[in-house]
Amino acid sequence: MSNINEVRKPEHQIDTLFYERWSPRAMTGEEISNETLNQLFEAARWAPSCFNEQPWNFLYAKKDSEDWGLFLKILVEVNQLWAKNASVLIACISKKTFTRNGKPNGTHSFDAGAAWQNLALQAYSLGWSAHGMAGVDYKKGKVDLKIPEDYQLEMMIAVGKQAEVSILPEDFKKKEWPPSGRKSINDFVQKGQWK
Repeated sequence: MSNINEVRKPEHQIDTLFYERWSPRAMTGEEISNETLNQLFEAARWAPSCFNEQPWNFLYAKKDSEDWGLFLKILVEVNQLWAKNASVLIACISKKTFTRNGKPNGTHSFDAGAAWQNLALQAYSLGWSAHGMAGVDYKKGKVDLKIPEDYQLEMMIAVGKQAEVSILPEDFKKKEWPPSGRKSINDFVQKGQWK
């Protein structure tokens, strides 16, 4: 495996954490401390949100805990194959309405995404890997995790220490390295109106 800086190169100077952070699937399953987990949630806590609503909520289960199997079975089968080696599984949930007036919050998902990004960057800065997943049975998750009606399951997150690619099932080994690239800025930024 080559160095990440050989396969990911920014077009402009930015902090290395933005391009060195990636989402591996190979994880060791080693125990994550409550202190480390709280550092991840503390970083998520400081994300920006509309009217400072902070609509995000997180539920989690550590590996080998009573709720581990419940969380693992919310993932689609293909994600269960590798996420079983994570240290913790986290459900990211958002409140669909404003607490202050009960009106719909049009940015609840966007704001929860900002909190997830903070969590992922904090994990990376502490030497952990965080892999977000949309491969989730959302209906099952809503029921099994007893998520209230006014809340939405956004995604699941696997957090763990990176392991050797060799532990992954064959189909995943090819996907693990190199990490995905990114579009050029010119592909998604325009001056003025949409062209």
